Amino acid sequence: MARAVGNGISGTAADGRLADNIVHFARVLRKAGLRLGPAAVTDAIEAVEAIGIGEREEFYTALHATLVKRHEDDAVFDEAFRLFWRSRDLVGKMIALMSPVVTRHEEREKRKAGETRVSDALFGGQEDRRRERDEPDIEIDARFTASGSELLRRTDFAQMTSAELAAAKRAIADLVLPMDEVRTRRFRRSTRPIAIDARATMRHAMRTGGALILPRHREPKTVHPPLVVLADISGSMSQYTRIFLHFLHALGETRRVHAFLFGTRLSNVTRQMRHRDPDLAVEACSQSVNDWSGGTRIGETLKEFNRLWSRRVLAQGAVVLLITDGLEREGIELLEKEMDRLHRSCRQLIWLNPLLRFEGFEARARGVRAMLPHVDELRPVHNLEAMADLVAALSGMVRRGAGDPRRFLPVA
Repeated sequence: MARAVGNGISGTAADGRLADNIVHFARVLRKAGLRLGPAAVTDAIEAVEAIGIGEREEFYTALHATLVKRHEDDAVFDEAFRLFWRSRDLVGKMIALMSPVVTRHEEREKRKAGETRVSDALFGGQEDRRRERDEPDIEIDARFTASGSELLRRTDFAQMTSAELAAAKRAIADLVLPMDEVRTRRFRRSTRPIAIDARATMRHAMRTGGALILPRHREPKTVHPPLVVLADISGSMSQYTRIFLHFLHALGETRRVHAFLFGTRLSNVTRQMRHRDPDLAVEACSQSVNDWSGGTRIGETLKEFNRLWSRRVLAQGAVVLLITDGLEREGIELLEKEMDRLHRSCRQLIWLNPLLRFEGFEARARGVRAMLPHVDELRPVHNLEAMADLVAALSGMVRRGAGDPRRFLPVA
């Protein structure tokens, strides 16, 4: 059990176990997904020794400054610090929470971001062992229950454990890629008698001196349309964007994919996404931007994209995937203008909004209302099931109107 520090956290431990507790705390963080090395743990111990143990806030700041290297790890660190360095009065509550008491599903509170990964790192395997001991005495009727794979498909990315995130990445890599193709003005050789290729026919006849003329045929060439992705990396969207980048990496094996990340500024990460390893590609994307998990300016970044990149990447019937929650507070007129320009420049504009995971979603935010009239489809992007639906939509395998944004527009 970790020793409490300041305001429920005691001073310097008489038995000298504080350094051991910090090392154990770093192991929990590493198991929860943070990238920590021995040097960071040594820095944390030295920082605590330098400032001394006083207030809880000072202790938190010292550990955060030495152990957290990325903004997206803040939520995991906060939850791990709260559980690991908790005061003694919370121990009873934790025991009560882990006791075998049946709780109604609707009474369970929604977990905070990072809580599932931290709980899995701290107590991983304990509940499974208890369940194995109780298994001979319990009979479960599973006729109307969902399998593990179905539960994983419906689990929100922000609420997944580390193991579930790894399983989700593997499932994304195994998704059947969209089979959408567009017809171009170029031709390719064909074995079917669709159209005579006069040039190929004469070229082949010249090999025999014109003694034998066999017709050659051609057909229109079809290609996958380019895919352009504009992904929001603000604080509320970073977790969903990070998972979606794995999906983009898989798509990049069969088609041209142009990836852009935006928060307060626009960043082109197409080159970073060309790494063969998806984890290295996502890590390179996060390191190439300075405003990950920061604020967002949707209108300004769309203006920059339309001015600098629209003519370069929106050729040949490109499909645009816009990933954002649409919560723009300022510049609504600019946002509406740039959305209209983007919509007119591409073949199809699909808006992926994780807020659709909430039942009864309504377009009340000003930014959402400004964007809705200028998109062709509005779809969720919060779990594996939503990604599978997106693949089906890109392949034209879903019924019309399934992602119609007009259903959220106010009735005139």
